[in-house]
Amino acid sequence: MILQALDAYYRRKQADPDPAKRLPAEGLVDKEISFILELDASGALLDVSDTRSIDGKKKIGQRFLVPQGVKKTSGVAANLFWDNAEYVLGVPDGKKLDESRSKNKEDDYRQRLVEMRAAFRSKIADLPAPTQDDAGVRAVLAFLDTLDESALERFPAFADIQASNPVLSFRLSGDLGLICQRPALVAAATSNSDVAPDGICLVRNEAAVIERLHPAIVGVWDKPGATVQKNIVSFNRDAFNSYGKAQGANAPLGKAAVFAYTTALNHLLARDSSQRIQVGDASTVFWAEEEHALESAIPDLFGEPPKDDPDRNVRAIEALYSAVHTGKFAMGGPGTRFHVLGLAPNAARISIRFWETATAAELAQCIKQHFDDLDIVHAEYEPRYLSLFRLLTGVAVLNKADNIPPNLGGEVMRAILEGLSYPRTLMNLAVTRCRAEQQVSYARAAIIKASVNRWIRFRQSPEKEFLPMLDPANINPGYRLGRLFATLERIQEDAAGGTGRLNATIRDRYYGAASSTPAAVFSTLLRLSKHHLGKLSTGLAISRERLIGEIMDGFDAASFPPRILPLPDQARFALGYYQQRQAFFTKSEPKNQEESQ
Repeated sequence: MILQALDAYYRRKQADPDPAKRLPAEGLVDKEISFILELDASGALLDVSDTRSIDGKKKIGQRFLVPQGVKKTSGVAANLFWDNAEYVLGVPDGKKLDESRSKNKEDDYRQRLVEMRAAFRSKIADLPAPTQDDAGVRAVLAFLDTLDESALERFPAFADIQASNPVLSFRLSGDLGLICQRPALVAAATSNSDVAPDGICLVRNEAAVIERLHPAIVGVWDKPGATVQKNIVSFNRDAFNSYGKAQGANAPLGKAAVFAYTTALNHLLARDSSQRIQVGDASTVFWAEEEHALESAIPDLFGEPPKDDPDRNVRAIEALYSAVHTGKFAMGGPGTRFHVLGLAPNAARISIRFWETATAAELAQCIKQHFDDLDIVHAEYEPRYLSLFRLLTGVAVLNKADNIPPNLGGEVMRAILEGLSYPRTLMNLAVTRCRAEQQVSYARAAIIKASVNRWIRFRQSPEKEFLPMLDPANINPGYRLGRLFATLERIQEDAAGGTGRLNATIRDRYYGAASSTPAAVFSTLLRLSKHHLGKLSTGLAISRERLIGEIMDGFDAASFPPRILPLPDQARFALGYYQQRQAFFTKSEPKNQEESQ
C-alpha cells in the first residue's frame, strides 16, 4: 500500500503541467553536484567551478538532473558522468588514506583508486555507438585519458576536492547544462531496457523486469541534521530470503515502479521539502492523491514558525478551523485522500514508524481536535499554539531534542491523526519532569490536560473534562491540592513583597513531595502560611484565607491530606497548580456598568 501510494504520487507529479514541479523522468535523479569540471572540445580542463553556497553552517552544492546512480556496495561501481573525486579523478579521500596508512594498506587503497577510475571511464566507453559521437562524450574521454593530477593543483578549488571527496560532474565550454544533460545522453539514460520481463511487479500488477537492488532512500534523520542512506525494501542476509529467491526477487518490483517510489520518497524527504516535518526520531512526509491545500499547510500546523514570521502557524491553524467549519479548503476537496508516513533509521534498513491514510476532512478534524485538547491558559508572551517540537522537548530531559524518547514522536503523531488517546508515556513523562524540575511549564500543562481529557472521553468516565482555565467547581482531590499548593506559594510571595524577592519558594523545596505524598508536607505548609498571612494587609489576608477555605471545602477533614497521590492524580495536581497560578496573574475583566450599580 505504501509503495503503491508513492508510485501514484510520482505519476501525478510527472503529469504536472508546471515543468518546475515535475519529478525527474525515469533514469534521471536530482543530485547535489558540488564541483563542475569545465572542459573544451579537446578535453582540456579550463576551470573547476564551485557550485556550493552557504546554508546555515554548511556548504550545499547546486542540484542537477543526472543519470540515476548505481547501488553502492563494498565493490567498485561507478555512476555515469558523475561521481565522487575518487572515481572521477582518482584523488584519494584524506580520511581513507590516513586509515589505510594506519593499517599498512596504503598500496591496496591506491590500487583500488586505479580500479575506480577505470570503472568510471568504462561506464562512459560502454555507451551505445551513436552516443559516442557526441562532443561531450569525446571531451570527457579525452580528459580522462590525459588526466594529470599536477595540472589540477593550479585551480584553487582543488584543495577543497582533496579535503572532502565531493561529487563532481562535467560541463562542455559554451553549454549551460552539464554534459550528461545533453539531449543524446539524456535519451540514452532514459531509454527503456530491451531486457524481457522476468516477473510480475507487485506495485503495478504488470509484467516487468524485476529490480534486484533498490536505490537508497536519503533524507531520513539519524540525529538532528544528519541523515542516513538506507532502503525500505532490502534483503541483506540469507535468513531473509525464501523459496530460493535472492535480494529483490523476494519482493518483486519492476524497475519503473522502484524508480518511481524511491524518486517520490526522496523528493518528499528533501532538505527543502515543504511536505516533511521531523517528529522526534520520525522523519514524517505527507502527500495527497491530488493537489491540496493541506499538503503545504501541515508543516505550518505542526512545526515551529520561522523567526521572521512568528504568526505563520497561527494563520495556518485558523485556516484549518475555518475549513473544518465550512467544509471548504483553499485548494482541493474534503474527500481527497491523504497519506502520512513516518520513517526512522534502523540497524539494516529504514523502519516504518507509522502509516496513516484518511480524507482531508477527517484529517483536518483530527488535527483540530488535537489543538482543542491542548488549549490551556498561558502567558501573553507564550505561543498561542504549541508545535510538536515544543511538546516533545517539554517532556525531554533538559528540554533537549536529543533526549526525546525513541518512538514517542511517532506514537503521538499516530494519536493525532487517528484521534486516539495520547500514549500514556507522554503524560507520565510530563508529570515526571514537573516533579524533577519543580516546575509546571505551559507545554507540560497542555500535555496533561489533553491526555487526561482524552482518557476521560474515550473511556466515557463520569469525571468532568478539564477546562482551559481554572475550574473552581472541580472537586478532584489532586486538582484541589494543586490549587492549594499554588495558593500557599502565592501567600509566601505576597509576604516577601513580590515574586522576585525570594531565592526559593515552597515550590522549589516541596513540589515533589506535595504532589506525590501530600500528608508529608501539607500540614507543615499550612502552619507556615499562618506566619506569612500575618505579614499581609488585612484585606489581602482575608482574601487569601477565603480562597484557602473555598479550596479545602471539598475535602473530608478525616482524610485530609491524602497519604499518597497515584500518578493520574499527580497529573491533576500539576494541572490544578498551573491553572491556579495563571489565575493569580490574569487580569480580571472590568465589570460592566449594570454589575457595578
